[in-house]
Amino acid sequence: MGKGSNVQKAQQARERNQKKLGKTDEERRAAAAKSAKDANAYVCGVCRQNFMVNATNATLYTHATAKHDGVDPVECFPCLKDFDPSDPKGLKKKEAEKAKTASKKKSAKKANDDLDSLLAAGLSGGKTRKK
Repeated sequence: MGKGSNVQKAQQARERNQKKLGKTDEERRAAAAKSAKDANAYVCGVCRQNFMVNATNATLYTHATAKHDGVDPVECFPCLKDFDPSDPKGLKKKEAEKAKTASKKKSAKKANDDLDSLLAAGLSGGKTRKK
């Protein structure tokens, strides 16, 4: 019984020491590679300037219009293909999609109502059973 508790204490001590040591070389290399990938997520097609992964489309559009006059922003960043500078957060587009789906739901509901009324009419006009 005493032996088991010593094994457990040794295991806990090893875990504590492992935490104190920090990251292994492999973990450090992986973190550095991810950091480099994130730092070079967007690259301007004209001037080759790098932008981090958290750069918004509005930031990329501002770079394209401010630094490269007369150049289409899509040439700088292909991800700006559907970007609308008057609606940088895409709220108008989302509202339009909601309205479109709402109208589809209404037409589907109307079709179901028509089917229900037809079935009800058909069932009430059928033959009756003799008793």
